[in-house]
Amino acid sequence: MSASMVPVRAPVKRQYAEYYILLSLISFAASVTLTRLFLELTGYPQIGNSELHIAHVLWGGLLLFVASLVPLIFANRWSYSLGAFLSGVGVGLFIDEVGKFITQSNDYFYPPAAPIIYAFFLLTVLLYLRVRKPEEHAPRSDLYHVLEDLTEVLDHDLEPPEHARMEGQLNEIIRESEDSNTKQLATALLDFLNNESLQLADSPPEFFERVAARLSKWRSKLMEHRRALKTALILGLGWVGVLAIIKAGTLLAIALIPKLTLEAWVTDLVDAGTVESASETLWLLVRLALEGVVGVFALLSASFLAAGKERRGIATGLVCLLLSLTTVNLLIFYLDQFNAVARTVLHFGLLVIARAYRRWHL
Repeated sequence: MSASMVPVRAPVKRQYAEYYILLSLISFAASVTLTRLFLELTGYPQIGNSELHIAHVLWGGLLLFVASLVPLIFANRWSYSLGAFLSGVGVGLFIDEVGKFITQSNDYFYPPAAPIIYAFFLLTVLLYLRVRKPEEHAPRSDLYHVLEDLTEVLDHDLEPPEHARMEGQLNEIIRESEDSNTKQLATALLDFLNNESLQLADSPPEFFERVAARLSKWRSKLMEHRRALKTALILGLGWVGVLAIIKAGTLLAIALIPKLTLEAWVTDLVDAGTVESASETLWLLVRLALEGVVGVFALLSASFLAAGKERRGIATGLVCLLLSLTTVNLLIFYLDQFNAVARTVLHFGLLVIARAYRRWHL
C-alpha cells in the first residue's frame, strides 16, 4: 500500500441538485399561496382552545425537521426528492407567519410580512439559477455522479440510457484523470458495466421521468410555434404596459392638483383602506412611478417585437419584467399583500416565454 495522500474536501454538486431545489421552490410557493387562500376562504380558523393555539408555524417546523431527517436516515435516491418537497412545504408554513415573529403584537397581517416572504422566495430563485448553471466537468465530480447512479443497479432499475451515459462518463474520467486511484476505480467500474452478465431494467419510466418526457415533447412543439410565442409576448407585454401606464397616470394627475386637494386625496386613500396611514402614501407614489417605467418599457418591447426588431424587443422586455418582479412587486406586496400573486405569476410567465424565445430563436 502506498503512502497516505492529502484529503480532498472540495464540495461536489450533487447530481440533479437543480431538480431538488426547483421541487423545494415550487412546494414553498404553493404552500404559502394555498395556506393564505385556505385561511381567507375559511375565515381564519384556529386549532386550539381558550388557552392553546396550534399555529401552522409548528407544522412547518415539524416538516422541516422531518425533511432534514429523511436524507440522513435513508440512502435511496427518492429520499432527496421527498426531503426537497417536505422542506419546501415546511418553510412555506413557517415563513407564512413571519409577521407574528417580528411584531410585539404578533400581527399576522403586518404589511412588511408579505414583501419579506416574497424577497425570501426571490433569494431561493437566485439560488436555483446559480445551482442550475452547468459546472465544468472534472473527473472527481463525474465519478461522484457515477457512484450515485450505481445505486440503480442495487434497485434493479438501471436502464440502457443510464448505462450508456455512465459508460461515457467513465471513459472520459479514465482519459482525463491524473489521479491513479480515480483511474483505477473508474476502470474497475467500467469493467463491471461492460460485463455481459449485468442485467439491465426494461421497466416503464417512473412518474417523474414520464413527466419530464412529456414536458420535453411540449417544449419541442413550442419551439416549432415561433409566431404563436411572439404573438403571446406582444399581447402580454402590451397588456402589462397599458395597465401600468393607466395606474401611473394617477401620479401625473396628483402632481398637477393643488396641495389642499392632495391632502384630501391622501385622507381619502386612508379612509378607503388603500393605505394604512399617510406615511404609506410615499410608497404608493414610488410604486406608481415605477409601474409607469415598467409600462413604458413593456409597450416599447411589444412595439419592437411587432415591428420585427426581435432582439431589441426581447432585451427590453426582459429588463422591464425583471424590474417588475424584483423591485415593483416588493412595493405591491407591501401595499396590497397577497393580492399581487396573480400579477406576479403573469409577469413570471412572460419572463419564461421571453427567455425561451431568445434561447430558441435568437
